[in-house]
Amino acid sequence: MTEEEMKKLHSKIDAGVKAAIAAAIEKHRRLGQSISIMQDGKVVTLNSDEIAALQSQRKSSK
Repeated sequence: MTEEEMKKLHSKIDAGVKAAIAAAIEKHRRLGQSISIMQDGKVVTLNSDEIAALQSQRKSSK
């Protein structure tokens, strides 16, 4: 496999992982379930309302 093919494969894998994570987070938010994330080097648990706020922050910062 060439280096260019490896880069394309890595990009596809990264995109797939990001999409899967986003879908899992959205599912938790929709079902009213909490999630735990790393924030400033510490584990923080967010309730579903906080997940929606976090998603809004990330969308507006792009």
